[in-house]
Amino acid sequence: MKKSAGILACRKAGKNIEVFLAHPGGPFWKNKDEHAWSVPKGEFTDDEIPLEAAKREFWEETGIQISGEFIKLEPVKQPGGKLVFVWAVEADLNPADIKSNTFPLEWPPRSGKTIDVPEIDKAAWFPLDIARQKIHKGQIPILEQLSSKVDFKP
Repeated sequence: MKKSAGILACRKAGKNIEVFLAHPGGPFWKNKDEHAWSVPKGEFTDDEIPLEAAKREFWEETGIQISGEFIKLEPVKQPGGKLVFVWAVEADLNPADIKSNTFPLEWPPRSGKTIDVPEIDKAAWFPLDIARQKIHKGQIPILEQLSSKVDFKP
């Protein structure tokens, strides 16, 4: 079974919680918005510590080193079968600061031509009600867990 690990940065905005989501890069995702966004995450192997893999993946996808008090959420099985491990952390990041790594993609498909594509092309803060509309449907349970697990200091 494939496994991914990620970090869900969150912050208090008035009486609401906002979450930091990433939009995948590349031509396939270019014009997709609803249920296209994701927790910054990536696959890891059995010999890796999941939280360390989550921090690494966050850095690879955003270019931002994240630290703080990480709160483990329950793993979520996505419709495709991948198990996603996520930690929430309070942070106040600037989406304009992201600098994603890239990967080679054959484009157009079966053309033999390869382009470099950023893993994410943008990131943004969303209140939970909007985040539920933006995030990949298989990750909605992650958002549902968040408000019961995160206790912001006054």
